[in-house]
Amino acid sequence: MKLPVYEQKGTRVARVTGRIDQAVTEEFTQELKPLLEQCAAGQPALILDFSGVVYISSAGLRVLMLAARQAKAQRGSFALAALTPLVQEVFTISRFNLIVPCYATVNAACEVLGT
Repeated sequence: MKLPVYEQKGTRVARVTGRIDQAVTEEFTQELKPLLEQCAAGQPALILDFSGVVYISSAGLRVLMLAARQAKAQRGSFALAALTPLVQEVFTISRFNLIVPCYATVNAACEVLGT
């Protein structure tokens, strides 16, 4: 799993695609690690573009929960954007959208978190 990263409106956006389940959680964690290390106070916000994610399991949610905790501990800004309908439903049912800020679009997230 590769996470292409680009800058938009003073934020770093990483595009996530495919399924986030037990089979890819270790790889997803390793790809997020350097991005999260830069997600600290005074650094650009990190937004994960989930427009290409078709499924997320509880193992994937755990990776995101730990990422959100790390960003918070470092006083950084971390959010998700453009969740697909199925992933949005999982987030709503599990109330995970209360743990990690979620925005309807990448642009909306950039407007709030960007400089």
